[in-house]
Amino acid sequence: MAALAPAILVRDLRKSYGQFEAVRGIDFEVAPGEVFGLLGPNGAGKTTTVEILEGYRQRSGGIVSVLGQDPERRPRELRKRIGIVLQSTGMYRHITVREALAHWARFYPHPRDVDEVLALAGLQEKADGLARTLSGGQMRRLDFGLALVGDPELIFLDEPTTGFDPAARRAAWDVVRSLQELGKTVLLTTHYLDEAQALCDRVAIIKEGRIVASGPPAELGASSSTYTVAWRSAETGAMESRETEDPTALLHQLTSAALARGGQLQDLSVARPSLEDVYLELTAEPPSESAGDSDSATEAAANV
Repeated sequence: MAALAPAILVRDLRKSYGQFEAVRGIDFEVAPGEVFGLLGPNGAGKTTTVEILEGYRQRSGGIVSVLGQDPERRPRELRKRIGIVLQSTGMYRHITVREALAHWARFYPHPRDVDEVLALAGLQEKADGLARTLSGGQMRRLDFGLALVGDPELIFLDEPTTGFDPAARRAAWDVVRSLQELGKTVLLTTHYLDEAQALCDRVAIIKEGRIVASGPPAELGASSSTYTVAWRSAETGAMESRETEDPTALLHQLTSAALARGGQLQDLSVARPSLEDVYLELTAEPPSESAGDSDSATEAAANV
């Protein structure tokens, strides 16, 4: 049986604004039915990359295929098959939530039931309320519902849970999981590493327009050659830790010392770096006197 073509294919993608390179030759694929996360600090190139895939920006170079088509040409057939949650959207403020969803549903050949989408987005109680009366978090839920109502094959979620309270974020996670169970493909950008860890099959970490690491969240930390061994000191009662490439030797040393003094080794743990540890290490900015110039250049470019 032939392998399915990627839902998203990106090869040597580049985007420049004058002399500023926002995206510097990135490559990745997203398989059908996969939840793929793009992680990175502000200005890393995540939003520029996603907007190129959505057809909102033109690339400076490289190859991009979304559901087998070039999004830069903005084909109508492709737009029918994708749903989008942008970082911010404009919505008619003087219509109800139900009317907004019903209006959006008419753009798609086979939309989902509006009441079902209201339930998925957690907006049943606001269904007949005007959009202008929604709180920031509720408006974000409406954005989420607008992306789902067309029952698309591929969904772009750009910081989808920004402004959600913890309960709403967990509810949104359940929606994403249900989409995957239905065979939908999801491209997610997020600043919440726990969100990426919980939802994504694979992630790519972007820094300064380049992918610096990619893979399943659990394996990014596991690929590190270092371990962190932590224990509670018998002398001070404080927690101590040490990084090592060979935990076996260190554990032998610690346990032998504890046995020799007839005591116990309390709160012992051995861990590899988490996704958060890997992310912070890869995206850390070294001190530089020219950092201010770099920041100014980034701010002068379009939002990336």
